[in-house]
Amino acid sequence: MNDKEISEIRRRYKVEKSGISRIRGCYVNEKKEIISELDQSLGLMTETEADEILSLLKKTLSGKVGTNLLDIAFSTNQVMESEEYQLLMKLRSSCLNDADALHAFWHKVIDALEMEGNYMILLAYDSYDVFSYHKDGAKSEDSGEIFSYILCTVCPVNMAKPSLSYYVRDNCFRNVVSDSVVAPPALGFMFPAFDDRATNLYGALYYTRSILDSHEEFVDAVFRTGKL
Repeated sequence: MNDKEISEIRRRYKVEKSGISRIRGCYVNEKKEIISELDQSLGLMTETEADEILSLLKKTLSGKVGTNLLDIAFSTNQVMESEEYQLLMKLRSSCLNDADALHAFWHKVIDALEMEGNYMILLAYDSYDVFSYHKDGAKSEDSGEIFSYILCTVCPVNMAKPSLSYYVRDNCFRNVVSDSVVAPPALGFMFPAFDDRATNLYGALYYTRSILDSHEEFVDAVFRTGKL
C-alpha cells in the first residue's frame, strides 16, 4: 500500500465518516492472562469518547511506509490452506461476531507476543463504499466497490501516578487515585490490504511503532509469511 491509499482509509476514522459500530478486545496482564473482554458499541459512547477511540485506532495506520508500515504478502498456498489465513478471514467475514474465532485469535497473539506489562488487544471491523472518479477526474457519488476489513491494535496499558487535582465546582483539592491509561499502539495490522483502491486478499498492512522492535514473533504467529 502507498501513502495515498493509507491516507484514504485514515480519513474514515472520524465519528461522522466511520463505518465502525463496535470494538472487540481483551485486557491482558503481565502473566499473559485475559483479565476481561470488551464488546463496546461506539453508538453508546459520547461523541468525545468515540472520537478518542477512533483516533487511537487510526494510529495503527500512521508512520512511514517501509519503516513503520510494512506490506505483508500471502502466498497462494497460504490463502488456500493455512490456518492463520483462514482465521483472519473468519474474523472478517463474521464482522467480528464469531466468538470462537475471536478467542482463537486472542490466544494466538497472547501466546506469541513478547511485551512487558499489561496491554489491550483491540479489533474493529469497517466496511467502506469506495468512491470512484469520472473521466474528468471529478469524484463520483457511485461506489466503485465495497472494501471490508479488520483493524487490529495492540496498546500497552500503563498506570497513571496519583496526583492532586482542584475541583472548581466544589472549590476544593482532592487526590486523584492511580488508574489504568491506554497508551498509543505498539503494533497492529489491517487485513486485507487496500491496493490500487481495491481489496487485495493476498496482502495485509503491518504497523510497528518502534523500528528497533518490530515484534516479529507476532508477525510469525499471525501471518506465517516469514521475516519482515
